[in-house]
Amino acid sequence: MTIFKHELRQGKTALLIWTAAIAFLLMVCVLIFPEMQGDMDAAGDLFASMGSFTAAFGMDRLNFGTLTGFYAVECGNILGLGGAFFASLAGVSMLSKEEKENTAEFLLTHPVSRVRVVTEKLAALLTEITAMNLAILALSLLSMRLIKESIPWKEIMLLHGAYFLLQLELAGVCFGLSAFLHRGSAGAGIGLAAAMYFLNLIANMTEQAKFLKLITPFGYCDGADLIAAGRLNAGYTAVGMLFACVGIAAAYWKYGGKDIP
Repeated sequence: MTIFKHELRQGKTALLIWTAAIAFLLMVCVLIFPEMQGDMDAAGDLFASMGSFTAAFGMDRLNFGTLTGFYAVECGNILGLGGAFFASLAGVSMLSKEEKENTAEFLLTHPVSRVRVVTEKLAALLTEITAMNLAILALSLLSMRLIKESIPWKEIMLLHGAYFLLQLELAGVCFGLSAFLHRGSAGAGIGLAAAMYFLNLIANMTEQAKFLKLITPFGYCDGADLIAAGRLNAGYTAVGMLFACVGIAAAYWKYGGKDIP
């Protein structure tokens, strides 16, 4: 497990920074909720009259005056985008960085198969994502205790579980993409995550674009849909996990026979 441990050591700084940043923003949102709660009804009426913009963020189907509704929109966007960016950046650099940093000749001259290299790097990637999500969830729950609000356990666990799956999907797709890159590309990871986010906004605006939810992982992480249904959309989630598996399989296939200078 030498490669696995090395990847965790190498990525710990980025992991800590992203975790701290996302958790801090979530905690701030939760801690200011009691101060804003009295104005939420008026804000909800205002947002409800904003047409497509309101529908894009699901604000027409959530009650801002409740912790659940407030958390699903405000904190959901922070966790969704922040987690997506981290997972995509970590995934897209995991295999390609060996060529970018000129360490491939050191790594691949050791008696280690390429399958093992890919497996241990993948395990490190999944461990980082899991650790980040557990830490963020714990701090979010702590902030709810601090404001003495009743924790909506089902809704919170559902939201965090959905965003965890989103990160796994993007990480799997970007991990596969990294096997095809020679010098790495942070832009590709960020661009993919941002594109998926905006595709979901478009899908929320019009019925004609609903099919986009099959493409973007944000489609099964929509807070309004999750709160209303009380569960994940099995169809969208299955398609998303299929994309992740295809990405991982592509990484094994391409990296196994890749000509690495």
